[in-house]
Amino acid sequence: MLEANPRASRTVPFVSKAIGIQLAKVATKIMLGKSLKEQGLHGEAKLNHFAVKASVFPFLKLPGVDSILGPEMKSTGEVMGIDKEYGAAMWKAMSGAGMDLPTGGDVYISVRDYDKESAAELARAMIGVGFKIIATKGTAAAMREAGIPVETVFRVSEKNVPDALSVMREGRVKMIINTPTESSGARRDGYMMRRLAVELQIPFFTTIEGAQAAVEAIKFAKGRTIEPVNLKTLFNKG
Repeated sequence: MLEANPRASRTVPFVSKAIGIQLAKVATKIMLGKSLKEQGLHGEAKLNHFAVKASVFPFLKLPGVDSILGPEMKSTGEVMGIDKEYGAAMWKAMSGAGMDLPTGGDVYISVRDYDKESAAELARAMIGVGFKIIATKGTAAAMREAGIPVETVFRVSEKNVPDALSVMREGRVKMIINTPTESSGARRDGYMMRRLAVELQIPFFTTIEGAQAAVEAIKFAKGRTIEPVNLKTLFNKG
């Protein structure tokens, strides 16, 4: 728990749109003496759709800033993706936040030991929708052990080619999955990759969960046109 505060900030408008209830108006009426029951509000909101909030990060405008996230505030805004399908809602949210997800090409993967099993399953799913996998030696070994075809490249700190930076500059890499580790060499490699990814505008994920969400979005969007959703129709409000 980082903090607990009573501010509504950006959460109230997001939840209001997600559930179709104007919470600020409801709260105002409560302060004026009108109960929730009198306003016809009771029980839980029942939804048949997904609403995804994605943060907008200005890393391209901030030279030298590491794009890895921590407790400090780095976002400058948020967007909502909403749809009856989770993959579509995720695609909309990421697209709205300025992340151009690929639907094919090479994916570079380099993860800590703890994430290798999950990364292998993720790689399998990505191959299933037409991607090819590039990985560093340790990650590539785990992939091959799981029966996943993979191309091995050197780590940046090994000072040999091809490495992550060279294949990125060649334009081959369309997405990067890199979970940070504690060793100084891996931290330095990760920083260099993240900065280059920002400059080349390559989607970059530093958690397995984030990458899994992206894959769900890609799987849904591949070969389809994602249509906007009318909020009034979604909540049957005419």
